[in-house]
Amino acid sequence: MAGLWRVETAREGRSGAICYAVAALLGLLAAALLLPCDFVLPPAAPEWRRLGDLAQHIIAQRYFLAEPWGWPVLVAHSLGEGGTNIALADGIPLFALLLKAFRPVWPPAFHGIGLWHGVVIVLQPLAAVFALRCAGEQRLLPALAIALAALATPAWLARHGHAALMGHFLILLALGLSVSAVRQPRVAVWVWAVVLAPASLLVHPYLAAMVLALLGAAPLTLLLRADRRWMAAAIGVAAAAGCIGVALVLFGYLGATGEGGYGRYALNLLSPVWPARSIFFPHVTQEIDATGFGGWEGYAWLGMGLIAALVLVVLARWGAVVGVVRRHAGLALALIGLTALAISHRVGVGEHVVLDLGPPPAALEQFRSSGRFFWPVIYALLVGSFAIIAQTFHAGPVLVLCLGLLQVVDAVPNGAALAAWASHRAPWTVEAATLRPLIADAKRVTILPSWPCIPLEGHATRERVQELLLLVSEQVKPTNTMHLARWPEPPVCRDAQTAALPPASGELRLILPEARALLGGARDCRQIGVVLVCRSG
Repeated sequence: MAGLWRVETAREGRSGAICYAVAALLGLLAAALLLPCDFVLPPAAPEWRRLGDLAQHIIAQRYFLAEPWGWPVLVAHSLGEGGTNIALADGIPLFALLLKAFRPVWPPAFHGIGLWHGVVIVLQPLAAVFALRCAGEQRLLPALAIALAALATPAWLARHGHAALMGHFLILLALGLSVSAVRQPRVAVWVWAVVLAPASLLVHPYLAAMVLALLGAAPLTLLLRADRRWMAAAIGVAAAAGCIGVALVLFGYLGATGEGGYGRYALNLLSPVWPARSIFFPHVTQEIDATGFGGWEGYAWLGMGLIAALVLVVLARWGAVVGVVRRHAGLALALIGLTALAISHRVGVGEHVVLDLGPPPAALEQFRSSGRFFWPVIYALLVGSFAIIAQTFHAGPVLVLCLGLLQVVDAVPNGAALAAWASHRAPWTVEAATLRPLIADAKRVTILPSWPCIPLEGHATRERVQELLLLVSEQVKPTNTMHLARWPEPPVCRDAQTAALPPASGELRLILPEARALLGGARDCRQIGVVLVCRSG
């Protein structure tokens, strides 16, 4: 990562090192304030459980880290029938591969999901400083301001339930590289772009799409300027896209599909100015929604610091804004395209859909949570407005520092929500202490119902199955099911066939009440809490 900072300019030196050091210290302080130690470095057999997406990520990483290296490289072979590609379970493959390289160091049942949260909190302000310096602003106070504002970006803080999607530092790095490729085109920029693109895929495909869109803006800008260097930049983007393509093939992403539903989780046109969870608007606690799906994925409140910055530059430095847009026209077009993709074909304003363009192209169904595509726009507005203010106002550096602090104050409720979530200790609803030794003695654990057999309305059942998987993952025992974000092939329910056969030698079956009706004949079973436990005789 250190080499990436040298992309900026030859003038980077002591001042650059100080800016990055301050950003790193801010990130470390934020991580220490927001995340408990036992969240970052979790115990092997906690007395509490994690919930939702976090549990899914933990299960995937535990199985992947415990198994020896194999092929396909991302597959945890003992997790689910036929194995599970952890990329399809949002197991953050980039980080998991790094952790697996040091597998002997980690204790039993280790996972890096909590550690990843700490890493991205530290990288967030560092990447923001990188993007600002690539935009030409290299002084300390603006760097401190952008670091604070990046740490207080509401759309980032609110992603704490989904570990991989907290990797917004990748968006900021791509933004910096894109701007640098236009301002000072060099081979080093595209070398790092080629590294960043597949790395972002191995964090999350949505982030890869955003990174590639930002990188693609550079040759477009040069082309619109009639700058012949656009061809070299286009080759760089093609190389980055090619590396993503190779990674898609090598790491098993191709052919996997999700549930579809493009337009359900879109960006509401009011969302950027709808102050949900702002300290200045305590009565606004919910996201604005027009589609009936909650508005969560389209949450894009800009924050009071950024809104104040935008109002200031539009009213007082409109000429500078127009100049920046002209100099980076390709980036402006890319951001408009991302915004349109985020809004989707069902345009929501407040609580109403005001325009519905009909069924979308099939290719867009892969982007069900389209509201996320507004994230690069947020960071471009942040970096651009802070750079303009710092460089064109008489007391610009002090002014942007005040705006950064205003952004931090505004985001206090979001930060508090993240800290409360990381500190939450949800009790087990199954008899974990009794089940653990039984799981430890088993050669294989079968959970019924399995994930494909749970009906769409069975949210409580899915949560209970995931709880059992989380418990089994402490021992990393081969199991029959797993929850995936995307499926390589449509899942098939085979619970009836499984239940019709007696448990094999060494097999432990954990059966929830929803699957009790599948049992036939006498079995060596006993009730432990809500779970019927069956073993071979």
